[in-house]
Amino acid sequence: MAEGSRRRVMCTILSVDHTDMFYRVCTVCERTLPNPSSTCHSSNPPSKRLFRILMSVATDTEVFTAVCFDRVARLLFGCSADEFFNFAKLHPFSGITLNEIMEGEMFTMSLSKSKNANAQHVRIAS
Repeated sequence: MAEGSRRRVMCTILSVDHTDMFYRVCTVCERTLPNPSSTCHSSNPPSKRLFRILMSVATDTEVFTAVCFDRVARLLFGCSADEFFNFAKLHPFSGITLNEIMEGEMFTMSLSKSKNANAQHVRIAS
């Protein structure tokens, strides 16, 4: 797949990595923060979580790992990463249950190669 190009494929989700589904960003500029106590601006705004979910996906010709970022994950889960995180604190097995629910589900996905040359995985664009 060429850089930045998209392709629509019918995919089956094989598994979802529920161990590391979020990352923190500055609420002002959405710059990634290296750790939860880091701040980006002098006014010290609180950070927020965004989704970054690795999924093992199969098409009719290949199996690969794809990454699902916040915009698509919000549509898929119907809530923000902070809301899901707070839910998961009250329900510790929610990540495992999510994996069990998603396993075997079929979707038509738009996949794209990241514009970042260092990216390891294909992105789920929609």
